[in-house]
Amino acid sequence: MELTRELLYEALRKCYDPEIPVNIVDLGLIYDVRHDAEGNVAVKMTLTTQGCPSALAIPEQVKQQIAAIPEVRDVNVEVVWEPAWNPSMISAAARQQLGIEV
Repeated sequence: MELTRELLYEALRKCYDPEIPVNIVDLGLIYDVRHDAEGNVAVKMTLTTQGCPSALAIPEQVKQQIAAIPEVRDVNVEVVWEPAWNPSMISAAARQQLGIEV
């Protein structure tokens, strides 16, 4: 199977913040995903707050899900704080699921 952006996002949709029943893609935590022909993947993401209790667990979960794709050789997960995450980054479907005004 060819390594594609869609395949990477499919894997990322399996990652969750343990306190929120919405995947991290729909939460708006993933800022960028890139890959090269050799199977190296770089994920730029954030967390809901700098004091997030899952600050170590969520990026590790991301790394594990991406690394589980056979075509992936290496994964680099970078947690960034700019731009700062805010609830407007949550997808419309996730806002509806969470009962947040859309």
